[in-house]
Amino acid sequence: MAGTASVAGEVFVDALPYFDQGYDATGVREAAAALVEEETRRYRPTKNYLSYLPTPDFAAFETEIMRNEFERLGARQPLELLSMKRYELPAPTAGQKNDITAWQESVNNSMAQLEHQAVRIENLELMSQYGTNGWKLYNDNLAFMIEIAQKELQKFRKQIQDLNWQRKNDQLVGGAKLRELESNWVSLVSKNYEIERAIVQLEIEAAQLRHQQGDENKENIRQDF
Repeated sequence: MAGTASVAGEVFVDALPYFDQGYDATGVREAAAALVEEETRRYRPTKNYLSYLPTPDFAAFETEIMRNEFERLGARQPLELLSMKRYELPAPTAGQKNDITAWQESVNNSMAQLEHQAVRIENLELMSQYGTNGWKLYNDNLAFMIEIAQKELQKFRKQIQDLNWQRKNDQLVGGAKLRELESNWVSLVSKNYEIERAIVQLEIEAAQLRHQQGDENKENIRQDF
């Protein structure tokens, strides 16, 4: 729980979770949840807390493919399946059996498919010859990157642990100081109460003495007459 924020944006913490006790007591969690619920029910924001930020441009990083896909999703159209037409080798239709152009297109398509398969075989051979070393190098680089990331992770974990230990130590020291000050306050309040009681008692005794003195003076006056 934090107190009032300062002008500079700092927050003054008025709770010491490492030192305070009673959080696990019966009903504490429910009471805190009820307070939060009650505040959120009656709280109404009076200003836009993001007014100092520029208007976000959600389409700044969209590509043409992304926009088309968003439009398809918005229109609830089905996903277009992968076309396998270019891998097909259709022969001329029955009506084109005597059409030389149709047969030429079919032959050209067959030659293109054959060349494509030849290129694939060549790529597989190159991969078989050089791919192993390439993957080994990639794995070595990946292992090196993982090692660096793990070192960074350990460093950040240590910083977090050190920060938590520092916070705990500061709160325990501060809590002990607060307990000492509270004990001194209770002692001073008790002494003030005792002093006030003593003053009241002295005033009563003084009033009794004044009353007694007055009675004696009256008796002396009567005796003189």
